[in-house]
Amino acid sequence: MEPRGYRMVVSTELDYVEACGIAERQLLDWIRSKAYDPSGLDEGRTEIAPHATLDRDSEGGRKGAYSRWRMRETPSATSGTWQSTLIVRSGLAEDEGRTWLQVDIEHQPAREGGVPKRANTPNIVRSLLEALEARDAQADVTAAPVFVETEDVDDTIEELCDSGRRMPVVIATVPYGKDPDDWSRGVVEPLFRNLHGLAVLYVLTPEAQSKFNDALEYHPVFGGGVRTYLPGLDPAWKPDAQRHPVMSRRTIEADPLRAASILAALPQRLSSRQPLPAALLGIPRQRTRPRSAPDGTDLVQLRSDKATLTALLDEAERAESMRVDEINGLYAELAKAEQASDELRGENEELYDRVQESQRLIRFLREQLQENGQFAVAHTPAVAAGISYPTTFSELLDRLDELPGISFTGSAKITRSLDSQSVDNWLYVAWDGLLALDHFARSSADGAVSGDFLSWCKSDASSAFPFPAAKVAMRESDTVARKTKLRSERMLPVPDDVDPDRRVFMQAHLKIGGGNTIAPRLHFYDDCPRSGKVYVGYLGPHLRNTLT
Repeated sequence: MEPRGYRMVVSTELDYVEACGIAERQLLDWIRSKAYDPSGLDEGRTEIAPHATLDRDSEGGRKGAYSRWRMRETPSATSGTWQSTLIVRSGLAEDEGRTWLQVDIEHQPAREGGVPKRANTPNIVRSLLEALEARDAQADVTAAPVFVETEDVDDTIEELCDSGRRMPVVIATVPYGKDPDDWSRGVVEPLFRNLHGLAVLYVLTPEAQSKFNDALEYHPVFGGGVRTYLPGLDPAWKPDAQRHPVMSRRTIEADPLRAASILAALPQRLSSRQPLPAALLGIPRQRTRPRSAPDGTDLVQLRSDKATLTALLDEAERAESMRVDEINGLYAELAKAEQASDELRGENEELYDRVQESQRLIRFLREQLQENGQFAVAHTPAVAAGISYPTTFSELLDRLDELPGISFTGSAKITRSLDSQSVDNWLYVAWDGLLALDHFARSSADGAVSGDFLSWCKSDASSAFPFPAAKVAMRESDTVARKTKLRSERMLPVPDDVDPDRRVFMQAHLKIGGGNTIAPRLHFYDDCPRSGKVYVGYLGPHLRNTLT
């Protein structure tokens, strides 16, 4: 299950005492803004409203100090509970004087098995960022996007490449002819509204854009688009570009609210899944204790304690249930990652075998040429026949007429939407796959094919237009085939002379890309025995399955 909570982890150069004082003042202001009463706040549990409590605990010593506040709000019996936690922690020796700050917001459903509501960025985050001068490694974490001028480009690139960076850096650009201030206020700030505390936010000025893209030739951003640069950026490695998604201006302007939600999904997932710094990991679990009433009989006190302890036990049970759900979700993600790893391993082994076979063939041909006295030709470097690849998915669709064995029946709009991701490797793989399917269809029409496309990819017959067999799946899982919702997404259009219902279950597909939330797939239907055609019913983001 995708993370639905909010987590911010930042550091500040302020010492622990000063940072703790600022954080507590901001917390009290936030509580008062909700019309709650924070007076009488002390260690243990304080009731700040009929439906809200605030727990506080702290500790100091040689291993460092921390202060923690946890607010729980349960507006009604059916609404579930919103839990907000603020932690200030003194740094360890390796933190070089930094103080850590953590904010967590999560929803606990009222019913067991219920789906938690998605947490938005709380107002306290903005005030904390402004008051604490928060940082992530070398970068300032601010409550509003900061302009990157030409003279700032070198520092920004250094921040992007910093190995100590935990947060994504989200960089917006200004379209040609637009005023940067107007574009930032009218477009970028609303787009970034869910990113405060989750990412470092920048707007690249038009003057700085050229210098920035020259330095990051494989990871550019331009034209009013926005790019999310994840930690671990390698500017010199072209394949690394696939990890850093791009959102186009067209996507942003088509539906700004949806674009803001999509843009926040990756930083939100990263913040929830990333291990905490060692200083924060060392904080013990919060064990709330009821506070003794200053007056009242022993019986009244016992009844009060019993009610409080029962409530705490219920909280612990619900928290445990949520942690179990998180663990199950992580197991599902791990299974997905292992599956992708196995696919890559198989693909690499297949490519290695092909390279070895090619090298043996080259040695044999050279020996034959030498035996015939053609020594110059034998040692002339080989020049591979070039394939002209399309530069966009829109161009790919326009060039399908070059492939007589292919008939595209899918949604051109969905396919064109892949252009906003700017991962050129997807285009190469998609075009290679279409070339291979076209060659397969024409060979089948000529009677030269005896098996399916996967068998053909594994045979020597595919040598003219090879495609990795590890990227071919001829069927979906049994669960996908059985579940109506999942199966219906794969009921894709074909002409009525192929099927009277004008739709067939296209479970055969090519794995065009992976490694992010898009992971494009190309679904096809082999009708070669009848029409000599392969029908491509879908080329777009991964359709839903048991892992999504």
